[in-house]
Amino acid sequence: MSDITIRVNDNGPYKVEGTVKLIDADGNEFQHKEKFYLCRCGLSSNKPFCDGTHGKQGFQDASRAK
Repeated sequence: MSDITIRVNDNGPYKVEGTVKLIDADGNEFQHKEKFYLCRCGLSSNKPFCDGTHGKQGFQDASRAK
C-alpha cells in the first residue's frame, strides 16, 4: 500500500502527495503528477487544480484538526 498525504495549507490549496487517482463525476481520470495541489477557494481557472488565484482574491482559511 502506498502512502498518500493530503495537507491543508493555510489560506491555500490542498497539497496531495503520493500515488492516487483523481476521478471526475463521469469516471474519467485526471492526469497529474505524484505531487499536486487542489483548489479550495473555488476560483481557479484550472479546476480542480490550484492556479494561485486564492492569493490574488484574499482567500482565508486556517482549518485545524480537532
